[in-house]
Amino acid sequence: MVTITDKAKQKVQELMEGAGLDNSYFLRVSVKGGGCSGLSYNMDFDNEAHSGDQNFEDNGLKIVLDMKSFLYLAGTELDYSDGLNGKGFNFVNPNASRTCGCGESFSV
Repeated sequence: MVTITDKAKQKVQELMEGAGLDNSYFLRVSVKGGGCSGLSYNMDFDNEAHSGDQNFEDNGLKIVLDMKSFLYLAGTELDYSDGLNGKGFNFVNPNASRTCGCGESFSV
């Protein structure tokens, strides 16, 4: 399962509203090769589910992952920071053995 904090949920909803997306859209979280640690996180909005997708609902928000990404992200919490050290989404991934300094990539 992938979970989302209240702060991250609020930011996701703001972004969806700003883009004019309706309730048929959900947050798609995935992993792709690249980044300084080997794998990088990716987030996008989608309204089309694919075969093999893993569907979760946490904190009132639908989150979808493809099966490959789920293997790397199971148990991850998505958070959002708007502090002095920088704004952005943060992945708290228990499967990551190493992360880069910016937190946008990881390795297992």
